[in-house]
Amino acid sequence: MDRRSWRQFDLVLIGIVILLILYGIIMIYSANQNQEDLRDLWWTQIGRAALGFVVMVVVASIDYRYYVSFYKLFYFIIVALLGIIFIVAELTLGTKRWLDFSLFPVQPSELAKIVMVIVSAKIMADHDGEMDKLRNLFTSILILLPPLLLIYFQPDLGTTVILGVTWFAMALMSGISLFHVLLMGIGSIPLSVLMYLTMADYQRERLLLFFDPSHDQEAYFNIRQALISIGSGGIVGKGFGIGTQNQLHFLRVRHTDFIFSVIGEELGLVGSLLLFGLIIALIWRIMRASDLAGDAFGRLICVGVAAVIFFQSIINLGVNLGLLPVTGTPLPFVSYGGSSLIAFLISVGLVQSVLMRRKSLDFERV
Repeated sequence: MDRRSWRQFDLVLIGIVILLILYGIIMIYSANQNQEDLRDLWWTQIGRAALGFVVMVVVASIDYRYYVSFYKLFYFIIVALLGIIFIVAELTLGTKRWLDFSLFPVQPSELAKIVMVIVSAKIMADHDGEMDKLRNLFTSILILLPPLLLIYFQPDLGTTVILGVTWFAMALMSGISLFHVLLMGIGSIPLSVLMYLTMADYQRERLLLFFDPSHDQEAYFNIRQALISIGSGGIVGKGFGIGTQNQLHFLRVRHTDFIFSVIGEELGLVGSLLLFGLIIALIWRIMRASDLAGDAFGRLICVGVAAVIFFQSIINLGVNLGLLPVTGTPLPFVSYGGSSLIAFLISVGLVQSVLMRRKSLDFERV
């Protein structure tokens, strides 16, 4: 590729991503520093981040327009992986989400977010300016349904919702009509009932617990601890590494789904606002890339990546604050996890690829 393309590489975007990952690593260390079997997880996260950055640079070096030729292959591979899970994956905590490739486990649903952003962007870009036509909207929905249903029945409600709202955000940016938005809103009512009836028992229990915490005091324990942790942090927090709910292990899964509760307790409102600021800055920078994109495909890729990060952050923070039912959704770039971190870094690589080639697209139009 042309070396001049690298001049368009967004260093500010990468700087924000690095700060978020470092923030996460530091808090993972604090969350597990006095637990022998988890003490070294922050080192593991550093290794995964290093691998993710290598993959991100590789993705950025490839012209994003090449993916147009391979989007069908990507789609069938991810659907196949999501289907294979039901055959070979082990049942873990009532779900089947992981494929073990010996070297490391992979969560295909994380990769599905990236693939469906690319696929949806391709379909919508092909009908740029015509997404207000029902047949084009219906085609896009039909393509989304197979991976969406496979993820839903793992079961993984959080990722299902994230994929659905990400598609909706991309469709809005593609110019779907308000009438179709209204139709989808009406259709979501019976769909919600159907989802409730087909949910796994533990998911239904989580919903009941959200509306009535007294329904199961034992199951509500960790949510209560998360609220205590955040509330007790005050303005500046109790101090790094000395949060009582965290360090005394009252707070469970504190280095993954509830990492924000650790931040709230130990770094307080100041630390929480810093985190919010970094996430907002990241989304703003990605939407800036969308504005600078030279074509509809690149623009929609950036919109899709921003939507995934935004909605996943909202779900994770909402769970920690007791505003949403528990879903088991990690906080982007911050929570411990390999598949999630690498998938998000790949998505940043896609955004960089779009930015790095906007000049050449302008020249080609001339």
